[in-house]
Amino acid sequence: MFRDLPITARELKATPEVLERVYEAARLGLRGESLALAAGMLPQEYARLKLMDRVAEIAEMKGRADSEMAMSRVVFDAAEAGDSKAALEFLKHRHSWVATQRVEVEGSQQISITVALEQAEKRVGKVLDSAVEDAKMIEPQDRWRGTEALTHQPGREADDGYANSDTRAAARAAEV
Repeated sequence: MFRDLPITARELKATPEVLERVYEAARLGLRGESLALAAGMLPQEYARLKLMDRVAEIAEMKGRADSEMAMSRVVFDAAEAGDSKAALEFLKHRHSWVATQRVEVEGSQQISITVALEQAEKRVGKVLDSAVEDAKMIEPQDRWRGTEALTHQPGREADDGYANSDTRAAARAAEV
């Protein structure tokens, strides 16, 4: 199948006809592969041509510059003729201009910092009180003597889900 394809290397030269096709494609805004194909070359051929002859790259840059100048002239002429939208677009895109935005708020209200702090402390106090109530635990009868520690041991659970462990284990180990 591939044997039927002609394998001939095309001669790459920056002739005036080739440069004109590159210029026109770039002027229309084409880039990369589209530009190469529109100019009648494969993308690899166009890349090689630009490496071999810098004039091809200059023709591309000139096409882009001429296109930008023509479009800029259209927008500029419209802006000079009084088209405010064209004028704004020209300013935004060519001069990085940004319209200022202002928000004015009118009204008078006095804010007391001490009152605001008192209100905040009340809200924090309510949150802390409810957190302390949630955190209270019911301890076993022997806990107040310090003979049993309250630990969570899922393997050896008592009725309340906690198992008692002997806090004197370290003392007994020291005696032995």
